[in-house]
Amino acid sequence: MIILRKAAAAILIAIPPTASATPAAQDTYGGTLVRENFNHLPLGPVTKGRGWTTDTSNGALTVEPSPGGHGRELRVRTEGNGRAFVVLSDLAPAGNSFWARMRLRVTEFPTAPDWAHWTLAEASGADSPTLVRPLGGQYAPTDKGNFLGVGSDLGPTGDWTNWKTSAPAVAGKWQCVEFHLDATDNRVTVYLDGVPQPDLTVSTKNHGGTADDFVFPTFDKLKLGWQLYQSGPTPSSYDMRMDDIAVSTRRVEGCSS
Repeated sequence: MIILRKAAAAILIAIPPTASATPAAQDTYGGTLVRENFNHLPLGPVTKGRGWTTDTSNGALTVEPSPGGHGRELRVRTEGNGRAFVVLSDLAPAGNSFWARMRLRVTEFPTAPDWAHWTLAEASGADSPTLVRPLGGQYAPTDKGNFLGVGSDLGPTGDWTNWKTSAPAVAGKWQCVEFHLDATDNRVTVYLDGVPQPDLTVSTKNHGGTADDFVFPTFDKLKLGWQLYQSGPTPSSYDMRMDDIAVSTRRVEGCSS
């Protein structure tokens, strides 16, 4: 995807090695549920970290040194319509609302088949089938490009991605991405490099699905990574870098620096 070189690792405060994702009421860092910059992990393939596990199919996660020489980053690679995610489980955000921030770079986006759909973040809860996708996008042949969008699946509003041409997905550059899930109006807002993207906002009555209300599940899991849903895509494999993950009940600083 897009923009910003990796910020200094000092921005993140590492949680203790024995800690895991915990409810905000038990957190020491001002509302923070999870922080991860991958610097404490050994180089090579990874299947778990402090407070997270992984979910892969025709994909792999690898810790690699940052080309800029500042710490380490996570490489996410998939083949075809595979998936590779960091899975943050056992979340219990106060008020069922939270902020997430991460830095990422996608090498290439799909150019076939038409309307190829991909996801970078997915939030869910055990009490509902609804999958909330606060960050993803789609290849739109009508507009000859890939565009970011918020979406959902398996809930009463159906399978949709509310992509906007005002938010093109640019390959090969670092971008700092934030999203806020606010349960007071089932609202998802997105920020790119600290700048709000109002066109991407969805809420209870304003979304891209059926006429039914869009309603959050009780969140207990967040997946961050890559998944493409159509078989036989072009290109046939996908490579993404991810770093500086933070999930909190408050907005996390750092994207505008």
